[in-house]
Amino acid sequence: MSNDIKERILNALIEELEQDKLVLPSLPEVALKVRDTLDDENASFKDVAKVISTDAALSAKLLQVSNSPLLRGSTHVDSVDVAVTRMGNTMVKNCVNSLIVQQMFQPTTEITDQLFRSFWEHSSEVAAISHALAGFARLKPDQAMFAGLVHDIGALPIIKRAEDMPELLNDVPLLIEVIYDLHTTMGEALMKKWDFPPEIIAVAREHENIDRDPGGAPDLVDIVIAANLQSYFGKKHPLAEVAWGKVPAFARLGLDTEISVIDMEETGESIKEIQESLRM
Repeated sequence: MSNDIKERILNALIEELEQDKLVLPSLPEVALKVRDTLDDENASFKDVAKVISTDAALSAKLLQVSNSPLLRGSTHVDSVDVAVTRMGNTMVKNCVNSLIVQQMFQPTTEITDQLFRSFWEHSSEVAAISHALAGFARLKPDQAMFAGLVHDIGALPIIKRAEDMPELLNDVPLLIEVIYDLHTTMGEALMKKWDFPPEIIAVAREHENIDRDPGGAPDLVDIVIAANLQSYFGKKHPLAEVAWGKVPAFARLGLDTEISVIDMEETGESIKEIQESLRM
């Protein structure tokens, strides 16, 4: 496929986005209700649980996560009330958002289904590594985990749009190129539409900028840049060739670039457990 066709498709998608013709889905009512209830100072954990209980899939996922090694509770949780209490506001909100993302982008072709599963597998791994790296920046692990989970979120509207573009759907290498070129722009637009906080929007927009060095304290973008690069360690991928010592995010986090957090015995096992908890 020629570069001319690729540019034409990229320009068409960007034009659709800028003219608000590209359909970016709105968050479902249940996600908005959970967010509003969590933000209500007068709401209790029981109020949050009541909203979540209206969605069976959401309830089941929260129970799964609350009983996973991620939280390591000593007793088995079998009610949404207890699950919400164990997880806390931030983790509940992030878990709800991640499940909603899975539900919203349901592929209808074999190709897009494979791409979606690949997306979620990679995002789960980056989320798990981000959780492990959060301590280096003194940031909340569950917030870092969510940032890793949604860093490539802009790929999903492109994958979904490809189902209506045969010239893109029938040329997977071209589709992957278009996703790579456009997913940060699309991710920023989607996160803004969903009214996510600026630090999460920044992750969607800037995680591919491995030369980024804004000064100041390390942030979520640093964590996700480092986690994304570490996720490709030992794999056949262009980012596996990047020299970590030249990436400012590693220095800003104070990370030893000779050691992969994935290979650290205790941390590596924790990453596997968290990734398993996040799988579809």
